[in-house]
Amino acid sequence: MNKLIDQAIDDEEETWAIRPNKTQLKRDIALISDLCEEISQLAPAQITRLGLPENIEIDLLEAAKMPLKSARKRHMKFITARMRKIEIEPIQLELDKIKAKSAHAARELHQLERWRDRLLSDDKQALTEFLSAYDNADAQHVRQLIRNAKKELATATPPKSSRLLFRYLRELNAY
Repeated sequence: MNKLIDQAIDDEEETWAIRPNKTQLKRDIALISDLCEEISQLAPAQITRLGLPENIEIDLLEAAKMPLKSARKRHMKFITARMRKIEIEPIQLELDKIKAKSAHAARELHQLERWRDRLLSDDKQALTEFLSAYDNADAQHVRQLIRNAKKELATATPPKSSRLLFRYLRELNAY
């Protein structure tokens, strides 16, 4: 009889309740909270582009308008709790795309500013390089804008032509 009891005890598996690691849960919540904070800093059109559920999107748009006080902190905790229930990875990927696109746009603007500065300097080679880089540019129009911008610099008048030149460079870059 003892053998049967011993065998029955051996046959039973000991199972323990496996609960999630509390520290890991806190880390996950902190990551989601940081993500929510980052999303709330975006423009409304970019928030819409993330493909969030409608209720979370509305909450994030409201949070973006709130001052950095305790009410906003409570609201962000509420949003974080809602975000824990949905899949985060696609949202994070879309956010990374938005940030990369923003960085790319900033690089393009800096490049156009450098072109404008080179064109307004007395470097004759800059105009030739620019016209060869941008085949669709109207050379006469660019020369006129450069000439007017240099006159404005000499007379210390507002830089209208310089702004027009930059706007034209942006239009050319868009093609």
